[in-house]
Amino acid sequence: MTLSDHQESELFTYDRSWEDIENMLDKAEKVKNLHHMGMMKHRPKSKEWMFHARNFKALEGVVKTLRWTLGDKNVVHPLE
Repeated sequence: MTLSDHQESELFTYDRSWEDIENMLDKAEKVKNLHHMGMMKHRPKSKEWMFHARNFKALEGVVKTLRWTLGDKNVVHPLE
């Protein structure tokens, strides 16, 4: 079994609208903010704080990638 490659276009539908992407960005930003608030409520490095910090960092990447996809001029490259 081989791993799928991103260049195998039959695996992708390419049918997301700009509105779909903008809605996903809105949801991701809201959840990211909830995790940021959760970090503020708990003692740093506690189990609860780590849970929120991990999810917050993951959602930072999601938000950055969606902003890049939408052409945000402040995001040069989502992996930087």
